[in-house]
Amino acid sequence: MEGSANKPRCPFSRPQTLINYESSKEATDVLHMKADDPGVCTSIVCKGSLMGSRKISLENRQPSEVLQQAKEFLDEYYKETKRFESKEHQARLQEVTQKVIRTGTYDLTLDELEFGAKLAWRNAPRCIGRISWNTLHVFDGRNVKTAKEMFALMVKHLDYATNGGNIRSTITVFPPRKVGQRDFRVWNQQLIAFAGYEQPDGTVIGDPAHKEFTKICQELGWKGKGGQFDILPWVVSTPTGEPEWFDIPEESVLLVHLKHPEYKWFEELNIKWFCVPAVSSMMLDCGGLQFSAAPFNGWYMASEIATRDLCDVQRYNLLPMFGEKLGLDTKSPASLWKDKATLEMNIAVLHSFKEKEVTIVDHHTAAETFMQFHSNEYRQRGGCPSDWVWIVPPISGSLTPVFHQEMTLYYLKPSYEYQIPAWVALQRQNKMLSGEDTKTGNSPIQKFRRAALCVYFATTLYSGALAKRIRIAIIYASETGKAQGYANNLYESFSRRFNPEVICMDDYDISRLSSETMVVMLASTTGVGEPPQNGKEFTRKLYELRERGSTSGSHENFVSFWDDYNDIKVNGISAEAKSDSGISSEEKLLSRKNRGFFSRLVRKIRRRKSLDIMDSRQEGYESSYYLSTTNLYKSTYSLAKSTNSLFRNLNQASDVTYAVFALGSTNYKHFCAFGKYVDHLMFTLGGDRILDLTCGNETENQQDTFNSWANRLLQACCDRFQVEHCAHEGYLGSQVSSSKHVKFVERNNPVKLTNGFSGLHKKKVESCIVTGSQPLFQDGHKWYHKLTVDTGNNPSLQYEVGDNIGIFPSNNSSLVHGILEKLNNCKDPDMNVEIFIRKQEGDSWLPHPNLPVSSIRILLKRYLDITTPPSQELLKLMASGATNNKQRSRLNLLATDIDEYRTWRKENYPNLLEVLNEFPGVKIDIELLLCRLPLLQPRLYSISSSPDLEEGELTLTVASFNYRTRDGKGVLHEGVSTSYIRTLKPRDRIELFHKSVPEFHLPDEGRSPIILIGAGSGVAPLRGIWQHYHYQYNINHTGQRRKITLYFGCQTRANNLYAEEKAAMCRAKVLKETYLALSREPKMPKTYVQDLLLVNGKEVYKQLVVKEGHVYICGSESMADGVSMTLLSIIQDHGKKTLMQAKNVIQKMKDEHRYHEEVFGNGSTL
Repeated sequence: MEGSANKPRCPFSRPQTLINYESSKEATDVLHMKADDPGVCTSIVCKGSLMGSRKISLENRQPSEVLQQAKEFLDEYYKETKRFESKEHQARLQEVTQKVIRTGTYDLTLDELEFGAKLAWRNAPRCIGRISWNTLHVFDGRNVKTAKEMFALMVKHLDYATNGGNIRSTITVFPPRKVGQRDFRVWNQQLIAFAGYEQPDGTVIGDPAHKEFTKICQELGWKGKGGQFDILPWVVSTPTGEPEWFDIPEESVLLVHLKHPEYKWFEELNIKWFCVPAVSSMMLDCGGLQFSAAPFNGWYMASEIATRDLCDVQRYNLLPMFGEKLGLDTKSPASLWKDKATLEMNIAVLHSFKEKEVTIVDHHTAAETFMQFHSNEYRQRGGCPSDWVWIVPPISGSLTPVFHQEMTLYYLKPSYEYQIPAWVALQRQNKMLSGEDTKTGNSPIQKFRRAALCVYFATTLYSGALAKRIRIAIIYASETGKAQGYANNLYESFSRRFNPEVICMDDYDISRLSSETMVVMLASTTGVGEPPQNGKEFTRKLYELRERGSTSGSHENFVSFWDDYNDIKVNGISAEAKSDSGISSEEKLLSRKNRGFFSRLVRKIRRRKSLDIMDSRQEGYESSYYLSTTNLYKSTYSLAKSTNSLFRNLNQASDVTYAVFALGSTNYKHFCAFGKYVDHLMFTLGGDRILDLTCGNETENQQDTFNSWANRLLQACCDRFQVEHCAHEGYLGSQVSSSKHVKFVERNNPVKLTNGFSGLHKKKVESCIVTGSQPLFQDGHKWYHKLTVDTGNNPSLQYEVGDNIGIFPSNNSSLVHGILEKLNNCKDPDMNVEIFIRKQEGDSWLPHPNLPVSSIRILLKRYLDITTPPSQELLKLMASGATNNKQRSRLNLLATDIDEYRTWRKENYPNLLEVLNEFPGVKIDIELLLCRLPLLQPRLYSISSSPDLEEGELTLTVASFNYRTRDGKGVLHEGVSTSYIRTLKPRDRIELFHKSVPEFHLPDEGRSPIILIGAGSGVAPLRGIWQHYHYQYNINHTGQRRKITLYFGCQTRANNLYAEEKAAMCRAKVLKETYLALSREPKMPKTYVQDLLLVNGKEVYKQLVVKEGHVYICGSESMADGVSMTLLSIIQDHGKKTLMQAKNVIQKMKDEHRYHEEVFGNGSTL
């Protein structure tokens, strides 16, 4: 394994395609192409299943190899910390180089060590639990010198890791290997293990795996008790002393005595096991340094104990005894007694650990989390080194998803490596140091100095090659993952010509912005025009970057980020979103199109100066400052450089070319507000738009809009940066325009719906059984429905109060049938097909990037959107296939005239069948149509139950209405998802996924009051809240009682949802008070929840402001806006505050996570 830095990379190394045979999905591993560490296999023999085939040599590394690995590690470290090629990076590399040239080694900083230890776990191909790699806690023991110091730090490690049963992944790193001395070593294979006492007849009492080490301990002077479960001592050695042993303090070892939930006799077997699985014999190989003593731990997977440790023949071998106790036929393997007994042993281990509240995971959950990690790694790094032999659990192999996943085994640095046993290594190193095993030759330092220039020369050539490609930063912020998916698609397209990097806004280092050449931003808008959680901090920093150029270094009087964001969100941006290449900063800022923007600028500066005046009055003097709009405009040239201008420091992004794609829905008032604001910030920082701001509307085929924008962006970037570009080499999802470029291939096995949806939407989708479907209210065109689903305690559907469930709806069967009758070449709609596409004739056929293997009928029914009006692009395609000239002309008009299209769309809102009926002369092939239809998107609903009260189930409360277009004279329309939900019956199956909504989760334990405000189906998450506290107070009898007040609005008493349940919650003293607002009740004045809040304004102010309570608001966007304005008014009136101060109070509540909103659009979103 040594000398790998000089090993040439395999010339045949190329991307490796891996298949998941369960989902039929493919992934391409490119990460293995970065691996330099040789494997164990040859061109003839595969040694992948050998247990300890890779063991680190005792030879010290050559300094040239140390430096090579150090450079690669430091590059990775500084990339991760967003400082790659920074001054600090270059200085650190120079410091390390000089140190290695002088001494042959160097020291890692603590941050580098922590990063390396975590990355080594991430790279470990045999570990199934790597999804938690970033949580590893590092104890730095590199200053340790004696065995006693090692022992003390190991006790500290064990106590911290045990944590009373809530196991924490931990590593302790002792000093690294050095030339001319023995290694620091922990002789134990695991920190905690049971002794194995070999008897004269060859049998073993205890654990046979440790019989050899038990003998060594006895030879060193330790005396065991001779029992089945005696804990071995720790044996450690240092470079200067003999090995020493230490008994582990009893209080530091947490043991679990095993019992079975059904078989009482099991406890009498007196089987016990320790809780912390800590490997202590492996080496941490990091940055060229070899840490020979680095014990680390995670937590157990139950089958490791139950199946391997207790049941393996070469271990405790308890299976025959246990099988007899269970009354099984142990004489014949055909009785499958081993399988039954092993399963019961696993049940016992899981039950015992959970009863004692000790961290453990079952093998199914572990396999599922590994698949999530595996998916994350392919998305983030382009691969995941994995040893299939070790990853597949020792029980239920093919029942776990990892069994069906092809994997590639390769080795990356940093890593954890097997070592020669410590007692063997001690003897060999003593011989080496005494000269018995010394090799002659030049000193390592001399060899390195001769190679140093070669290393630097190669590095220079490599850097020069990279520099020839333009870097493009693709930055996204996403609430549901759609923007992230688009960002990954852009990466695939741009990587052929550029050097792209995909990064979340949360992870982007804003200080890099001024040095970027090209930035592409994909920004989703969520809720009532709010940024996604992973975009807020980035945007705030971007705003502060702009503001720093306007206050002469003072930050006290900043107009807050949220004030600025909400101002622009509400009032809009006057500056048109046009590309502005070649326009100077002054011209760009002072052009006529930006005057509306400058009007807001005046208001902001006046507000800032008013704060100055208030501060000066408190100091006892008056400020005479006044800024007028005339003053602001009096000099167009000086404005851009004015000390009062927000743009004094325009060079922050003046060399950055950028483009923004905004994602949103016109069902919400502030359409694409976040994306527009990001574009606005980049513009006012002086950035150069390469393309107009483009907004993708979720209700108008967002995918088509993105495809078109992505192709235009690629062409624009190639033109701008003078990169060769082929016209047909656009975005992979670009529209297929001819039947010659798409074909069906018949397949036997369709992809399961759950797998198809999971792969398509990058969610963990489950199929669940409906257990209840109940209408709550119906009055003409409007109705409410309650749906209950059995989650089966599925780990991926474990939810908290306030979370959402995404449902994959089904299109109406008669609608699908009608469309099939209108299309060409649809001979057998129930035939399973795979769709292949190509971009032009002569190209290779590629599988469709989205659609799975399925029947044509199922594709139309479950995967494709046939109810949303066709996009202009699709109408253009229909026009090309129209046989009637009049219809062709009409279709072309709709496809090219946006005003005409919008009028037609608004009046008719036609589904695909209605369009085909309106234009019967259109002839279009089914293959081509399937490629051009948008995907049917899942719908999110608030969960209206508590997982404690409705264990193993979840409830949804759904509202919808049907309507006729053309002022009531058109076709009857109803939401695709809600109409689907209404048709579900008990025992039907439904496909869904869980979405966590941390912003709506319950507060921590305490007594602060809670106000619940909802209208209509907005009662859904509020019901989960009162159910939670009902369970806590009246069933589980835990927690301190809070004052919970409910304000609920509906039209009439008849649709007062869950009225009886709310009354019961009042009787149970869960809800302290309830208030009902009726807006359509006959013979009663129209009342909204806002009116009731104002009536009780004093009490509302007391609960939310004085007692620092929480408010939960759920309803339509207009309702949420109304409640927000009402709360502002209450705070002003009862707190004697100005409007600005009241807004600050609301913002403070949001910052402290006490103001919670769940908002749905005013339009039909269902």
